[in-house]
Amino acid sequence: MTVMTIEELAEHLQPGQAIAGLDLGTKTIGLSMSDLGRRFSSPRPVIKRVKFTQDAEVLLAFAEKEKVAGFVIGLPMNMDGSAGPRVQATRAFVRSMSDKTALPFVFWDERLSTVAAERALLEMDVSRAKRAERIDSAAASFILQGALDRLLSLGRTVTDERDA
Repeated sequence: MTVMTIEELAEHLQPGQAIAGLDLGTKTIGLSMSDLGRRFSSPRPVIKRVKFTQDAEVLLAFAEKEKVAGFVIGLPMNMDGSAGPRVQATRAFVRSMSDKTALPFVFWDERLSTVAAERALLEMDVSRAKRAERIDSAAASFILQGALDRLLSLGRTVTDERDA
């Protein structure tokens, strides 16, 4: 397992490979998947957290089934840009995954992703109970979509430089 920047992931990925988004919480892991063209992010069911070994097995089974080529994991920075305990927990989770998989991980600043997800669910008139079930995967989808938009931008930059 490697931690990469989004730029390194762009160089690493082959055409037609999908990536997954993760929103790591204390009780759940929100999941999302890209399409094979890496343009759109779709929420997937959350993983209920039990303990690391079981969480990792479920996550890697998902990755194998969906043919995931890499993960974009939300890094919950504080609004002032500082790193708090949740950032440390996320980094520790990724370090622990290094013994279990060779799939790359990209940290992605997730500030306000949960707020955006909540707002989107409210606009869709999703009930409070349903929002609670879906919020983590919706946040993972916002995280992944941000990364997908950046990958698209990087792809255009590479193409533009070749054409110049």
